[in-house]
Amino acid sequence: MPSPHSSVSGAAPPPSTSAPPRPGAAKDPTPPAKPAAARTSRPTATRTRPRPRLRVPRGVRRASGPVGLLLIWYLAAATGVLPETVLASPVDVVRRGADLIGTGELTEAIAASGRRAAIGFLIGAAVALTLSLTAGLFRLGEDVIDASMGMFRAIPWVGLIPLFIVWFGIDETPKIALVALGVTYPLYFNIYGGIRSADAQLIEAGRMVGLGRIGLIRYVILPSALPGALVGLRYALSTAWLALVFAEQVNADAGIGYLMSNAQQYFQTDVIVLCLAVYAVLGLLCDFAVRLLSRRLLDWRASFEGEGA
Repeated sequence: MPSPHSSVSGAAPPPSTSAPPRPGAAKDPTPPAKPAAARTSRPTATRTRPRPRLRVPRGVRRASGPVGLLLIWYLAAATGVLPETVLASPVDVVRRGADLIGTGELTEAIAASGRRAAIGFLIGAAVALTLSLTAGLFRLGEDVIDASMGMFRAIPWVGLIPLFIVWFGIDETPKIALVALGVTYPLYFNIYGGIRSADAQLIEAGRMVGLGRIGLIRYVILPSALPGALVGLRYALSTAWLALVFAEQVNADAGIGYLMSNAQQYFQTDVIVLCLAVYAVLGLLCDFAVRLLSRRLLDWRASFEGEGA
């Protein structure tokens, strides 16, 4: 008679080789492996290419800010929110500029202001270059010049206008002197800092290849100071036009500042805004010229960085 614990086929079940779990024993945290059929039957997600984003040109993005401000200015003036006595509309400014160009008055003013700015810049650049090279290349020059330049730099150069009038009178000399003084400081400190921050390893390498003091100055120190000098040149040009704004407000008989002074007396806000716009455009043109000069003079730096990348 078959045993009630036997299987249907009559064969006894194989004995279990695993021991029963002990009470209190920790369970195995590893889940049991799933069958291969279950793993392969899961649908795989298809990869989709990201949609190309609309790239706005950088020039358009940079121009969006000024264009937006002009649009807000025009709408405020057209709707009467901005009265003409406070600020003229951009249409009136452009119309007045066309009238002054037609009479030749604006062209003569730009020529007079440009002449003052150029002469003052050349004088200030020559003084700054001489002082920075002396202080940067010689220890005695640094001790004598750098502390004095730091002391004079703390004095507001605009506050020297009355003293310049006492010294030089009311003609062109105080205006040019003020521009030269404003140009000297940014050029001096940037060139001096560039000379003093020259890489010591490059200087040592130059000495190892046999360069003397003149060779180190020509081939190592001055090229290392060139980026700082160009940055100082940008600041100096912007400062030259800023100094000219103040200089031409004092007893000027020609120039952009002269137009602004006359417009102030008759409350001509369109002429005042036009003169400020001319100052801004001239400053931007100078800055653009320095950028082009930097790309040409520092092309070796870009190629060196590309080789090291």
